[in-house]
Amino acid sequence: MARPFRFTFILVLAALATGLAAVGGWRFARASAPVNGPIILISIDTLRADHLPAYGYRKVKTPAIDALAADGTVFERAYSHAPQTLPAHASILSGRLPFETGVRDNAGFVVKPGERMLPQMLRDRGYSTAGVVSSYVLRRETGIGQGFEFFDSEMPQAATGASIGQLQRDGGESETVAERWLNLQRSPRVFLFLHLYEPHKPYASPEHYAEYSPYDGEIAYADELVGRLIQNLKSHQLYDRSTIVLLSDHGEGLGDHGEQEHGLLLYEEAIHVPLIIKQAGGTGAGRRITDLVQHIDVAPTILDLAKAPIPGNLRGRSLKALLEGGRPLQPVSVYSEAMYGRYHFGWSALTAATEDRYHYVKAPREELYDLEHDPREKVDVGPQRAQARLALRTALDRMTAGAAIQPAGQISEQDRERLNALGYVGAHTDSPAGPDDDPAIDPKDSIAILEAYRRAAELVANDRLIPAVDILQRLAHDHPSMPQAWQELGRVLVVAGQLEQAARAFQRAAALTPRDASALVAAANVFYRLGRLDEAQHEAESALMVTADVPGRSPVAAEEALARIAIARKDVEGAREHAAAAQRADPSAPHVTFVDGLIAYNQGHYEEALPLLVSAAAAKRNRIFPLADLHFYTAEALRHLERWDEAIAELNAEIALFPRNLKARASLALACVAAGRREDGEQALSDLITVARTPEGYGIAARAWTMLGEPRRAQALKAEARRVFRGDPSLRLIAQIR
Repeated sequence: MARPFRFTFILVLAALATGLAAVGGWRFARASAPVNGPIILISIDTLRADHLPAYGYRKVKTPAIDALAADGTVFERAYSHAPQTLPAHASILSGRLPFETGVRDNAGFVVKPGERMLPQMLRDRGYSTAGVVSSYVLRRETGIGQGFEFFDSEMPQAATGASIGQLQRDGGESETVAERWLNLQRSPRVFLFLHLYEPHKPYASPEHYAEYSPYDGEIAYADELVGRLIQNLKSHQLYDRSTIVLLSDHGEGLGDHGEQEHGLLLYEEAIHVPLIIKQAGGTGAGRRITDLVQHIDVAPTILDLAKAPIPGNLRGRSLKALLEGGRPLQPVSVYSEAMYGRYHFGWSALTAATEDRYHYVKAPREELYDLEHDPREKVDVGPQRAQARLALRTALDRMTAGAAIQPAGQISEQDRERLNALGYVGAHTDSPAGPDDDPAIDPKDSIAILEAYRRAAELVANDRLIPAVDILQRLAHDHPSMPQAWQELGRVLVVAGQLEQAARAFQRAAALTPRDASALVAAANVFYRLGRLDEAQHEAESALMVTADVPGRSPVAAEEALARIAIARKDVEGAREHAAAAQRADPSAPHVTFVDGLIAYNQGHYEEALPLLVSAAAAKRNRIFPLADLHFYTAEALRHLERWDEAIAELNAEIALFPRNLKARASLALACVAAGRREDGEQALSDLITVARTPEGYGIAARAWTMLGEPRRAQALKAEARRVFRGDPSLRLIAQIR
């Protein structure tokens, strides 16, 4: 028996040696094969160049980025084309300017289907491609993921409320997803785009960075995550062979010119961004380049380094010659634009041209800054240097010749709320089509208005509704002809449960914007909730007339409102007519099936209603804008049929989409208790009050406790509400619109 055993042992050793040799050969192949190595594009959102030690800053430590800069080439003067996340990344990944991609704002715009983006160009050269993003602003529905084989834009769901947690993902989680994808690849020929949302506001870095300012603490955390990814590359012998591009989409105001965040203005703090390129094999290590470069140079540079053809429709230039120490490129004027004020408030658009020495901003009061002698842009030298000002204005006009300012598309109320929580506030306005009829309001004269909006949005995101209402009431009082102030006030009053006042605010907004149906629809929905169906119908029909008169306006929201009103009136045929009209306008949504399900539900035919509602829910899964109450009524039908676990799942789905649906939260509590999960039911009612610390929220929760056979707890909630809303003036909701 010894001989067969020895023979088997030898075979096992041989197999093990073969396996180890294969693994070793794979690692060696990854480290030394002649094919191109990984290309990694890291975007650190909202990172100012002048807040990195690699650019001379001394108030934060960033060892990973410092090391990357030492191994690569630092571009000291790189510029963004837009101080907003989606337009900037569309330019980075396409190599085209915002007026060419058509993406001009974070809301109401998408990358056009079929836009040829960098990941697709690299896929054509045999690269595996992945994108991992950390913000709702870059969600898949924006089209920014076109061309990626793998694109992860999943945001976490918050336990309660429309929390900021629903809108961004911790960069550590995104980096882990990126690492996992990298480690699964069997070839080093990969392209990875990793987007980190730190240091975007709200600034909330880990405690071990508490020594820094909030903004710098988030920079330190982003650096830590960059270090993790680089360490992963090193552990797989891929770092030396990797091409790594690190940049930011735009900067942050930090009050330098009055703006605390970004989007409105076009000064250096908003558009001067870091750009570091580490080449495979360490070529160009330690080099610093002062030539003016721009975001649209990134795509052609990566293509050039990958030995891929560069399409002829890209305005950007490959920086490969600079990376290799070649002669400087021809001087360039960098185009930048800020459309935020235009689309959200009806103010003037801002455009800018940056050259080696001067930075020119075209506005109702144009500006010119001498960056050589005044890098912080404190003194406008335009009046004294008319020749330079005229030359840059001419260059800017030449670049934008024939470029229209496209109207923004419609956004859902859900998207509006989520973008507001991220600081992208203000309702969209009708926008003139050309530059000649640009509004005369200069955004730099209106910074205080935007900052008030942002403060109110931040308060709402943190469930501090009373001070938010107060800020917006003052805005509406001080600017009574500004529809955005009234519309935003109405939106927050709805959240606060002050429906009567909200309806009046929406009516004021509608009177100021006769070509915009959104305020009318909002008023109709509020009157519907108040049970005032005649007023609701009047507002919804007015909205429908507006959409008929204004080309490009969708009647879907108005038709949806009218269908619900008809159901409440028990007008079955009218409800079906409006649902059919909504579906004709938007075939992607199951309006007809949903309304048929609601009709059956209201008639008490739950067995008949359920398959219709389930079918509607299945049909809307790929829809960008969800239908409110669809999962709620599906759950209610299931509750009537005593299918508790399924009802609970549907209610959780409704709450995930509409965190402030209070009737869904109350129904969830009842369903949990009926299913024998009383602790979960009590938690659902606790969450309800957390989400809606308003008279409406307390009232709904108290009624739920009564239905659960807990009258004492219901009375305790009512007593607490009386203390909150009557006894303490600092917490009392304003009873009327001032």
